Amino acid sequence: MASTGQAWQASIERDALGVPHIFGETDADMAFGLAWAQAEDGWEILEETLPYYRGEAARYFGREAAVTDYLIKWLGFWDVISRDYERALKPATRTYLDAFAAGFNAFAEQHPERVNLDVLPVTPQDVIAAHMFRHLLFYGFEQPITALRAETRQFEISDAPQLPHTAITLGSNATAIAPSRSRDGSTLLMINSHQPLTGPVSWYEAHLQSGEGLNVMGGLFIGAPALGVGFSEYHGWGATVNQPDLVDIFVLDIDPEDDNRYRVDGDWLELEEFDIPIKVRLWGWLPWTVKEKGYRSIHGPVMKTDHGTYAVRYAGMNEIRQVEQWLAMSAARSFEEWRAALALQHIASFNFVYANADGVIHFVHNAMMPERTKGWRWDQYLPGDREDLIWEEYLPLEALPSVTNPPSGFVHSANQSPFQVSSEGSNPVISEYPTESGWPTRMTNRAVRGLELLEANTAISMRDFSEIKHDNAYSPRYRGHAFLESIATLSPENPDEAEALALIRGWDLHTDKDNRHAALGVCILLEEWQAERAGNALPDPRDTLHECMDSVRDVAGQLDPEWGAIQHHGREDRTWPAAGGPDTLRAMYAEQLNEDDPFFTVVAGDGLYYLIEWTAEGKQTILGTHQYGSQMTDSASPHYLDQAENFAQEVMRSPGFHKENRSAVSRRYEVTH
Repeated sequence: MASTGQAWQASIERDALGVPHIFGETDADMAFGLAWAQAEDGWEILEETLPYYRGEAARYFGREAAVTDYLIKWLGFWDVISRDYERALKPATRTYLDAFAAGFNAFAEQHPERVNLDVLPVTPQDVIAAHMFRHLLFYGFEQPITALRAETRQFEISDAPQLPHTAITLGSNATAIAPSRSRDGSTLLMINSHQPLTGPVSWYEAHLQSGEGLNVMGGLFIGAPALGVGFSEYHGWGATVNQPDLVDIFVLDIDPEDDNRYRVDGDWLELEEFDIPIKVRLWGWLPWTVKEKGYRSIHGPVMKTDHGTYAVRYAGMNEIRQVEQWLAMSAARSFEEWRAALALQHIASFNFVYANADGVIHFVHNAMMPERTKGWRWDQYLPGDREDLIWEEYLPLEALPSVTNPPSGFVHSANQSPFQVSSEGSNPVISEYPTESGWPTRMTNRAVRGLELLEANTAISMRDFSEIKHDNAYSPRYRGHAFLESIATLSPENPDEAEALALIRGWDLHTDKDNRHAALGVCILLEEWQAERAGNALPDPRDTLHECMDSVRDVAGQLDPEWGAIQHHGREDRTWPAAGGPDTLRAMYAEQLNEDDPFFTVVAGDGLYYLIEWTAEGKQTILGTHQYGSQMTDSASPHYLDQAENFAQEVMRSPGFHKENRSAVSRRYEVTH
């Protein structure tokens, strides 16, 4: 097993809920302990995802994983890492990553019974590759690539001004309240990023401390060395997914006599050609190596199709320093230092909402936004024969939509337009930002409803803040309500329809556990939501009515079950009724996991979330909860589901960031290398 020859030591204190509070004399010592704790709580997640980041998944999981392997190698992640790791990353970062990787390897060496795949040793470069891959998926990189694989060309070649880009993913919430808007002069922060509840991008909670001054707590993914969302004694930040236009497709002008030659500004250039070997496991054991061809132009990776040859240029291409920015955000001790961390611009996307003990609140639509030539329709394909369209720089942080201490006293980010995050007169102004950037314009229900509730309350208390976070209603001003109304106004054609329509017309738009109208209503809104997200036409209202009637009856046996009977939270054979729904502030996305289940089980949405208050006197209060518990994979552990029932009942607890508020210590131990 690989070793750097360095020694690290950390202490891990597990509170009564098993949450790790990790201390190291140096940041690197702490990183070693963090990896050890993650391995204890989720080694199997790390083990199953490493092959994907390495571009070797088909070797372990068969031909279905080969597409990911091709993508990793086509994009050249590991070529860039090999070239730039030593020269681009600071020595302190490399030391930190050495210690983090060593923590996983030391755990595996001491617990060989947990190791099922031949993936050792874990390397620092694995950590970098994971960030490179995840960042692409968060900002929707796969969407234009999927379009390229269609049988025909999906977009025209640009020759006119930019159109708005509206794609968005599942969602997240982050809200900050300034002293001017709170009841008693407090500053309030909600950290509520939505993720799948299981798997490699589900939230893991940890408290990180070092003798070098680091003291932060929050959420990160198994295999990640730094917090994605979190807080210190002084400040905190939440993140929500954003998807501005960060991918450009260039149509190459190919030589009709040689399909590896393309023209730029009148000159013929050669495509770089390289082999992509993919090892595939066949029939359970038989290994097979398939060799594909890959191509690159001066624009970026190239894809040859029946309808043309295309080059892809995307935000974060060749960037390996994401970890440095996440670490800098955690290490910051003031708003100015935190903003300086954002200005590094190593993180390709994410909105951030910030608040601190001094009453500063802030929103930024963060992105590695290409600085593009004006006047072109960058949401369409671009001509590949013009070098002036091949952008090299990104807009600086100060050129991105943001607002600090708005007159309204609040900012609310819920995957909506960055120009509607507060009251009128307190938002970034869209005309002040480049139209070529494809800023999102879509409004979610969580955005519309959250802004309604915040605008209606000019003196928000911590209790009010909790009620806003757990609000489970749809707004009548939400886009999907018009589709619901189109069904509610149908004339019934039979008694069954009459019963269903009466339930829909009587729905108060809430998803409380005892609500008997919500099952049909949520089903209808979900049909609209899915069509709108996919860019499809709305389904026929009467067809939708019948589909939802059948769906609810199939699961519940009746049209009017209590919502808490049809939606449960938990896993395996332990579940509890839960309020909330798709795209409500109490975000719950549920599926029928087994065809004989008489309910849907929540699989995504609210997971780890926090409400934080800094009073005018300087006291910090923190409330939080996790969707399941600190143990991610071992169903025999007492911490596998020990927070799930309270989570379903919307009961929050002190996460123990301050030792005096920490639940009893269940275990304290040292880990060394």
